[in-house]
Amino acid sequence: MPELKIDNIFARRSIRSFTDQQVSDEQIKTLLEAAMAAPSANNKQPWHFIVVRDQADREALVEAHPYARMSREASAVIIPCGEPALSNNSSYWVQDLAAATENILLAAVGLGLGAVWCGVYSNNERVTAVRKVLSIPEDIMPFCLIPVGYPNEEKEARTQYQESRVHLKKW
Repeated sequence: MPELKIDNIFARRSIRSFTDQQVSDEQIKTLLEAAMAAPSANNKQPWHFIVVRDQADREALVEAHPYARMSREASAVIIPCGEPALSNNSSYWVQDLAAATENILLAAVGLGLGAVWCGVYSNNERVTAVRKVLSIPEDIMPFCLIPVGYPNEEKEARTQYQESRVHLKKW
């Protein structure tokens, strides 16, 4: 049996400060490949991804999302978007996009990058603002913003395991 490797899970932390070193196109592609390796209900893969590198567009995203100020100094912002129609208009697209987002965050750690998940869906004000900034069609739902870059801060690996939240056999 292969050795269990979970260091990236414990090392994954929300990074909100970035250096000015640029993330390469190859690294962005790797992050997107990791995203699209996520499980999805009935393998419908109801996702699209917008990659924003332009400074003016990143500034516009900061204006659209009050908690995404770190997008200014990030090398790129990845915006996972859901297409509910691909999910037979079920709400499973939300779970699918959450899995894809987490894969991006874990892959970023593996590449020596930092990233942070800034929720957009289901806040109608943020959805509308992000949709407007990025010209996202009405049938596509912006799920979150993921500012990505080389970390300008260090955070210790950790787990937040709480025995009191574990229920064996029954509640």
